[in-house]
Amino acid sequence: MAADRLRTLLYRIEDWVATAALFATALLPALESFLRKVFHTGVLASADYVQHLVIWITFVGGMITSREGRHLALTAGVDRIAEPWRSAVRTFTAAVAAAVCASFTISAWRFVTMAFEPGARVGFMPLRGAMMIMPVGFAVMAVRFVTHAPRGWAHRVAAAAGVALGVAFALWEGWTLPHPLVWLSVGLLVAAGLLGAPVFVVLGGVAAALFAGAGGSPAVIANESYTMLSGAVIPTIPLFALTGFILSESRAGERLVRFFQAACGWLPGGLAVMAVAVCAFFTTFTGASGVTILALGGLLAYVLTQSRYEKGFSTGMLTASGSIGLLFPPSLPIILYGVIAHANIKHLFIAGLLPGALIVASVAVLGVRHAVTGRVERTPFRARELGAGLAGAAWELVLPFLILALYLKGFTTIVETSAIAVVYALVVAVVIRRDIAPLALGRVALKCLPTVGGILVILALARGLSYYIVDAEIPVQLAQWCHAHIGSKYVFLALLNVALLVVGCFMDIFSATVVVVPLIVPLAEAYGVDTLHLGIVFLANLELGYLTPPVGINLFLASYRFEQPLSAVCRNVLPFLLTRAIAVLLITYIPWLSTWLVRLLPLTP
Repeated sequence: MAADRLRTLLYRIEDWVATAALFATALLPALESFLRKVFHTGVLASADYVQHLVIWITFVGGMITSREGRHLALTAGVDRIAEPWRSAVRTFTAAVAAAVCASFTISAWRFVTMAFEPGARVGFMPLRGAMMIMPVGFAVMAVRFVTHAPRGWAHRVAAAAGVALGVAFALWEGWTLPHPLVWLSVGLLVAAGLLGAPVFVVLGGVAAALFAGAGGSPAVIANESYTMLSGAVIPTIPLFALTGFILSESRAGERLVRFFQAACGWLPGGLAVMAVAVCAFFTTFTGASGVTILALGGLLAYVLTQSRYEKGFSTGMLTASGSIGLLFPPSLPIILYGVIAHANIKHLFIAGLLPGALIVASVAVLGVRHAVTGRVERTPFRARELGAGLAGAAWELVLPFLILALYLKGFTTIVETSAIAVVYALVVAVVIRRDIAPLALGRVALKCLPTVGGILVILALARGLSYYIVDAEIPVQLAQWCHAHIGSKYVFLALLNVALLVVGCFMDIFSATVVVVPLIVPLAEAYGVDTLHLGIVFLANLELGYLTPPVGINLFLASYRFEQPLSAVCRNVLPFLLTRAIAVLLITYIPWLSTWLVRLLPLTP
């Protein structure tokens, strides 16, 4: 009983710390922006506080994600393996995950003690003490991977052996790992990834093995993780994600459905257009994480089926719409692409508008066609209902325009804009609409944290692999090979589409951006492909990968949410997949879709 009480206390401390860090990360930039505009002053060391709070969000959030077993992984096929092989597979993946986390515990400890002087501070915080959350976070995750191994002493001992192996690997400082062992390690990590090990474990483990094979120190990966997480733009990821979760936990979805239903329901296929529009709205804030499917799928499916849309068609369309707002601002993947490719984020926001509208239209057109051929009933137009719907959803509808106005006009930085979006959503949900009680905000944050923590841990360790790729001059060598063997820009773009589609099936969009973008930017430059155009092509392809059988992640989420077999979901989504593939090809081979508005509109740097 004492152990249970201690565990509960530790869980509560984690929850409180992560929640406090998340809301502080939102409030500090918003306060900074207010004080600067009104009183021409600010909060001392505000940016430094925010950047290091993100590191706490990452590792405490990662601890919570490990606690709940919600790290992003390819786990769907493991459940179909019969016992005792399933337990053996889970023990293997637990041991690999524990080994990688244990190794990074030592590496992060070395990095923190070597990189920061004892007297260094961030505002009033001792920097070295604050950054100890990195080794502590990895250590706690390692322990939790062991405790989540299948029951039985043999499984737990085998998983714990991974910790010992990881510590031994990290202590092997200054030695070069023989190449056969490097490739054996990489093979085991990839196999573990395919069998359900978390994505961040595979990326970090592969990076560590490659560095060891080159005689490098694993502490370099911890250094790169810190560099990534303390980047000036990275706080936008947890903040815009929190905005999306506040909206999804409030009744914003119901209000938006009512408005779009009144505005579009009288048109042929109007309800289908409504469903796609609402999904696009929410995905802009949550990214392609599947939150839209989980949060709104039930409501939208009910509205569509009650209006006599076939259940299979509704499932396919909502699955296809789960990541459909990815190219609209303030899309998190667009921001991350801008950071990694050193592209102008404002220009990327504008570049995504026409391609994003094309993808939305490609799905909506199928909805209209189905409604016309199936003679789906329309909702009569009622001006009073439209007015009531507009009044109800006005606060939510204003939010994207507010974000664009503040950021594109240069009134606020992108981090301040994301913080203002959180404050705005909180005021609307808690004060104006009273959808969320003040005491329930902690619950909303705890729903957000596993997603945010999981994404940020992936970014941290993917940066290490990206650093190795660039340091080994792989992008330069790949560019030289392509230039020698592929003479046509259009052939290059076709091959890029295929490669990115495969990447989108197996990697989440955030880790793919960190790892793959440094590879393809030099290639695109060699063929004269505009960086903005490349970014939109890259994101559109990865967005399509979320729907591609058999491992597109949105397929599994839809199967869970709509309680349908995966095979049925794949069959229902196929027409939308093909239509969206055509839209992606148009985006790829008509560059002005991405560049015309950027050239047309006067934008501040």
